[in-house]
Amino acid sequence: MSENSPVNGRTPADFWFDPLCPWAWMTSRWMLEVEKVRDVEVRWHVMSLAVLNEDKLDELPEEYRDLLEKAWGPVRVVIAAQQKHGDDIVGPLYTALGTRFHNQGEDPTREAIVGALGDVGLPAELADFADSDAYDAELRASHKEGIDKVGQDVGTPVIAVPGSDGEQIAFFGPVVTPAPKGEEAAKLWDGTLMVASIPGFYEIKRTRTQGPIFD
Repeated sequence: MSENSPVNGRTPADFWFDPLCPWAWMTSRWMLEVEKVRDVEVRWHVMSLAVLNEDKLDELPEEYRDLLEKAWGPVRVVIAAQQKHGDDIVGPLYTALGTRFHNQGEDPTREAIVGALGDVGLPAELADFADSDAYDAELRASHKEGIDKVGQDVGTPVIAVPGSDGEQIAFFGPVVTPAPKGEEAAKLWDGTLMVASIPGFYEIKRTRTQGPIFD
């Protein structure tokens, strides 16, 4: 059976995120809604904005470089949790972290990370991995898996869905705000599968005129 084959009748969707990215957060909330309205199973993976941009720091504004420095901690904690507690904890921990960072406006401090760990029943000691490179090899491997599917000139989120022949097709995005609910979520998912089924389809894009709306 292919890794992209339906499991229990559910279509797999692989999703790569960095916990600090507000646009990935919006898309991830849409995917949770899709799970309610379509037979879809989301499989969560980490990627890292810090890793993505580490070779071009000199080209970035100081404010964004500061953000990237803070970005190491949360994603390291998520990958450590995955290594120690399994794949199933990745999605819930992402939700706990993202709720604090984006919906509640908390900074990615140790206190916020410890709070998120407690929200999902994980030990506070996992926060120590925010300053550790113990699982950086696993983090980089997860990041590379997502980026290799979609290319180097994108960011987070990356979503991979079955194409017309069952093999995965990956995209950056969809970038959307606010996160669609109900039938709108279903229609956007159906459209994602539709464009993935077209050989040679790469991109639809327009200028963003609105920031992320957290609800």
